[in-house]
Amino acid sequence: MSLTLHFHPLASYCWKALIALYENDIPFTPKLVDLGNPAERAALVKLWGIGKFPVLRDDARDETVPESSIIVEYLDSRYRGRTRFIPDDPARALQTRLRDRFYDLYVHLPMQKIMLDRLRPADKKDALGVEEARAQLLISYAMIEQQMANGGWAAGEDFSLADCAAAPSLFYGSMAVPFGDANRNLAAYFERLKARPSFARVVREAEPYFQMVPKES
Repeated sequence: MSLTLHFHPLASYCWKALIALYENDIPFTPKLVDLGNPAERAALVKLWGIGKFPVLRDDARDETVPESSIIVEYLDSRYRGRTRFIPDDPARALQTRLRDRFYDLYVHLPMQKIMLDRLRPADKKDALGVEEARAQLLISYAMIEQQMANGGWAAGEDFSLADCAAAPSLFYGSMAVPFGDANRNLAAYFERLKARPSFARVVREAEPYFQMVPKES
């Protein structure tokens, strides 16, 4: 297979790329990277100097593609399948990319702040940063609640890049800050995401690693 995905099964941004691969049954070789292993970390840095996953390697085209949103767009243009991740219509494409950025910046990042703070020693915790992240998540949840009033997917009637971003963000976000009774539309959208076969497969494959997810102390 020409495609290799360098990833970790628990990493939320990796989930985003995996969902896209599974949506269109794109053949690829999964390459699990243990960042705690110096040799594996060095190999990843050689591919992508930032040293973060996911990174997609396409040997057939001699392309190395980092960053989850770019990977999904790359697959959409080079390995197009039944699910289109970026609409052809420019206005809808712009809206899809906006929602992708929304989930990455205003759900995913504050979620990560809260989850990673749980790994810090007691004397190194960032209480103010966590409080700010919680506030941001609640604002984002309220916005999604309104966006999902009529059902559907993140950027309209069709599953897209935006949903690839939403699924892992909301999965871990619900662990960081539960949705609550006020966000029924959001909760219903999350249930639709969990029922999507591509996302269900990602979650199922990650389950053996869930004991590593930081819990609230």
